Parts: sequence; C-alpha cells; structure tokens
Amino acid sequence: MSKEKMKAYWKENLKYLAILLSIWFIVSYVFGILLVDQLNEIKLAGFKLGFWFAQQGSMYVFVILIFVYVKLMNKLDKKYGVDE
Repeated sequence: MSKEKMKAYWKENLKYLAILLSIWFIVSYVFGILLVDQLNEIKLAGFKLGFWFAQQGSMYVFVILIFVYVKLMNKLDKKYGVDE
C-alpha cells in the first residue's frame, strides 16, 4: 500500500475512533453524571433513567460500540484492500 493510502486509511480510522469515543463519553459521563437529575425524572422499566445510564446504559453502549467499530473497520479494510 502506498504511503498516501496508508495516511488516508489511518485518518479515516482516527475519525471513526473520535466519533465512537465521543458517543461513549456522552452516554457515560454526560448522561450518567451531568444530566442524571434531569434524566431521573423519566422511568425505564421501573428504574430512573439517570440511574440506568449510570449503572447499565454506559456498559451496553460500550459493547454495542465495539461491534460497530468492528463492522466499520472491516468495511474500511476492504475499501483499502488490507482485509484478510
């Protein structure tokens, strides 16, 4: 692979990482800590939504983001011809 293609591949990879880590930060820190009081006014299966995000939601979102990252990277690998 040429040096320019490697740079483009890495740049796109970093873009995916920044987006996914931003989503994780928003869900775990903003929803679970900063907005917990506002979210606690909403109930989800009998639990306050802010509590749910702080205890469960951020973990579920993290696992989902792992699968999304794998799918995005497989697609990116095929695009740049570095798939296995």
